[in-house]
Amino acid sequence: QVQLVESGGGLVQAGGSLRLSCAASGRTFSSHAMGWFRQVPGKEREFVAAISGSGGSTYYAVSVKGRFTISRDNAKNTVYLQMNSLKPEDTAVYYCAGRYTTESRNYYISESAYDYWGQGTQVTVSS
Repeated sequence: QVQLVESGGGLVQAGGSLRLSCAASGRTFSSHAMGWFRQVPGKEREFVAAISGSGGSTYYAVSVKGRFTISRDNAKNTVYLQMNSLKPEDTAVYYCAGRYTTESRNYYISESAYDYWGQGTQVTVSS
């Protein structure tokens, strides 16, 4: 069982930056592809970014590409989401998710592909 704990959310003005962190328990973190999703009340949870277990492959939603960067430090069992040039429409609860995989280069963009989820962290971008 893997437990995920997000941190780093908060209130920021439009154009600002935040870095989210997601700390994972367990000794097999590098065997887990990781992803970030976000959800606004009343809407479905949407994909933001994904990274393979090795960290060598990443993928982004069109809405965040060029502004957000996903990365991971397998020695620290942590995945990050650096968010720059934030917009009010980025306001949401951000969740990290993990999926065990033997394919170190694979990443996943479907919510249903993930086995483990964090509790979420609120990001609010004011205009």
